[in-house]
Amino acid sequence: MKGLLGLGKALTVVFWWVVLVNLLIPQEFPFNRLIALAGAALLGLHLLEVLFFNGRLRGRSHRWFDRLQILLVGIFHVLSIPAPRQETKHA
Repeated sequence: MKGLLGLGKALTVVFWWVVLVNLLIPQEFPFNRLIALAGAALLGLHLLEVLFFNGRLRGRSHRWFDRLQILLVGIFHVLSIPAPRQETKHA
């Protein structure tokens, strides 16, 4: 599972690299618009993930860094965050 998360993160970073290169050196029409549209859609999705999973970041020492990573790689970072421990109450 850890290997798949790493692969997903790496491929997402490569995608963002392609979007950035497309902004600096636009590709041929219609690819430039398709890449920009895909980048905007993924950024919107990642913003929604930050809002959705904000509660899961409570108690984490570097919440802002976690939010930045979610903006960059999305669900792949969310899945790599360990679940918070449930405290059991003894009677």
